[in-house]
Amino acid sequence: MSLEQAVAAPLASYRLAEAGARVIKVERPEGDFARGYDRAANGISSYFAWANGGKESVALDLRHEPDRAVMAGLLDRADVFIQNLAVGASDRLGYGAATLRATRPELIVCDLSGYGPDGPYAELKAYDLLVQAESGLLSVSGAPGPPGRIGVSVADIGTGTTAALTITQALFRRQRTGEGAHLEASLFATMADWMTVPLLHHDYLDRAPARVGLAHPSIAPYGGFASADGDVVLISIQSDREWGVLCREVLGRDDLAAEPDLATNGDRVTNRDRTDGAVGEVFATLGTAELRRRLVEARIAFGMVNDTAGLSGHPQLRRVAAEHELGSVRLPAPPVRTDWAAAGRIPALDEHGEAIRAEFGRG
Repeated sequence: MSLEQAVAAPLASYRLAEAGARVIKVERPEGDFARGYDRAANGISSYFAWANGGKESVALDLRHEPDRAVMAGLLDRADVFIQNLAVGASDRLGYGAATLRATRPELIVCDLSGYGPDGPYAELKAYDLLVQAESGLLSVSGAPGPPGRIGVSVADIGTGTTAALTITQALFRRQRTGEGAHLEASLFATMADWMTVPLLHHDYLDRAPARVGLAHPSIAPYGGFASADGDVVLISIQSDREWGVLCREVLGRDDLAAEPDLATNGDRVTNRDRTDGAVGEVFATLGTAELRRRLVEARIAFGMVNDTAGLSGHPQLRRVAAEHELGSVRLPAPPVRTDWAAAGRIPALDEHGEAIRAEFGRG
């Protein structure tokens, strides 16, 4: 069961629902506030549609004893309890991990928060963009100049996904030991983990990667180059052998492959302006179709800079339909193909309330 709101915790429980877990979503009487973010998904919130399929919804007012009795019944039988209330709120309600596991040591409790349960930032409000900024992520992302938000909620997504993975690890561990677990996930810790490589560069080389736009701070050529048609084509050269193939079979420049100052990746990074200039000069003379043909035949990794419309019509995009109270919405298919069906209907607020109260209430 999950006492959840917004994105990170709902996404964690949704990943479990995708695998067939029964997920009971406990909402406040007015509902998860993510229900009101927009109406983009055929009449309901796009955020809510994305992270809540296949769940049962019950709206509980945990200040009232009858609803607390239902909550107690849910906790008596849950395998996993996920919550992302403000730090300390679950303890004040009587649903802290220590309290619950004192009587049910087999229970797995997963708390999600912005900065974790302790430390000077623990009680600060923390939302996705704020943590993108605090973690240093924005300092290594995008083009030179003023920083900008990553275009999707990476801190929420990363934390929810990591929490779901860790919950499955805890379930596997419990199968072997019989012991539950108390898991504490935070947006900041997740983003700090994702920032490991820039952090190590800073700590041990005293130079963190700068914002380099459509380029890679450690590899060259790896970035975007305009074709004669004005399309931006990204290429990624992963070895010195591939550099030679690019020069000979795509650029038609055998002389570049023989240049000693461009022979290794380190040389090409040091001489990035020469490297990228040579690639860009040839790309600018070739139409996009011809460039794609040459890159495919040479087996050089490449990608196009698409917009959202390009994703919507992308030939590799798989979709699933999810039903909801106003109709249905076409979502991207789960990122991992599985042998089981994806999670189903997106619940209306308290859609399963009567049945859940009857099943878990205490009289």
